Amino acid sequence: MKEFQLKYGCNPNQKPARVFMKDGGDLPFRVLCGRPGYINLLDAFNSWQLVKELKEATGTVCAASFKHVSPSGAALGLPLPDRLKKACFVDDVPGLDDSPLACAYARARGVDRMSSFGDWIALSDRCDLTTARLIRREVSDGVIAPGYDEDALELLKRKKGGNYNVVEVDPDYLPAPLETKEVFGVTFEQGHNFFRIDEDLLHNVVTEIRELRDEAKRDLIVALIALKYTQSNSVAYAFDGQVIGVGAGQQSRIHCTRLAGGKADTWFLRQSDKVLSLPFREDLGRADRDNAIDGYINRNEEDVTADGVWQRYFTRQPEPFTDEEKRAYLDGIDRVSLGSDAFFPFGDNILRAAASGVRYVAQPGGSVRDDDVIAVCDRLGIAMCFTGMRLFHH
Repeated sequence: MKEFQLKYGCNPNQKPARVFMKDGGDLPFRVLCGRPGYINLLDAFNSWQLVKELKEATGTVCAASFKHVSPSGAALGLPLPDRLKKACFVDDVPGLDDSPLACAYARARGVDRMSSFGDWIALSDRCDLTTARLIRREVSDGVIAPGYDEDALELLKRKKGGNYNVVEVDPDYLPAPLETKEVFGVTFEQGHNFFRIDEDLLHNVVTEIRELRDEAKRDLIVALIALKYTQSNSVAYAFDGQVIGVGAGQQSRIHCTRLAGGKADTWFLRQSDKVLSLPFREDLGRADRDNAIDGYINRNEEDVTADGVWQRYFTRQPEPFTDEEKRAYLDGIDRVSLGSDAFFPFGDNILRAAASGVRYVAQPGGSVRDDDVIAVCDRLGIAMCFTGMRLFHH
């Protein structure tokens, strides 16, 4: 396949639209089912690069959940504790523990289920039946993987009435060393970002606390590789082999840190007893449960425990989750890792990160206020390394 005709571009009025190889060669992917669109394929190619690099860096199968060219979640295929299974709505999935790939997607999807609604999925390895069963029951636009077991492919082909997007990528394909894109009729050219992220990037520890635990190194690598494919400015929190909060595309670094920290806090609070014991109505759909949980934790648009509201979600009126209770729960969280795609200009980012249990930080360094940021880390007992490498992605 040398080109693929798209229904339209970013928006329905942007026609014609297609993808093709400028050198006239074959495209490095095959569409096995459905008709992916322009944004679908942007998500597919970015997410595939993320999981491919993460697998190479860690030696562990992994998955990513993408929305609008940034990851809402990315994770290694580690077993899920029982609490996390329940929080991710996968405690009823048969054979989950026997499929590292399914565990990876359950974790990636469970990071920020509201943002992952209608996601694009990337799998580092051949899709098995357990992973396909998990994908089939979620609201999703499509999946990219280096291959599919026959029974898994048949199951995915039945999703969305046979219109689900299933893409097979050539795992050996490497992009050209120079890449171009056009904006406003002007062609931009740059070298492809082949920069390798691994433990060697974490040696320059600049704080009084110099030890990076093996788990911290793993989680910092997860965060940094995720940031390499996240719209900048961006910050990512990571814990237990997965991203747990992404702040993408913000103009201010502190806004990235706050946004990602809020998502990380919500991810932790979903696993609290008060949330896990919520008495949901049996007829409540999965997406409505996600919305109700977010409302219960964050009280954004409505108080789901209020009279006249709780009846839509629960069989009985839950007790409110007070700010004091949430703070007490989060104060017990520790050993979270944080990566930033560019330097922190002020210590307020570290203060916000510490409120979400961050104890390890990786950032490029290079600010005129590096000493101030290091001093805040030292005061809070946080280990921080300078990578010397910016990871902007636009």
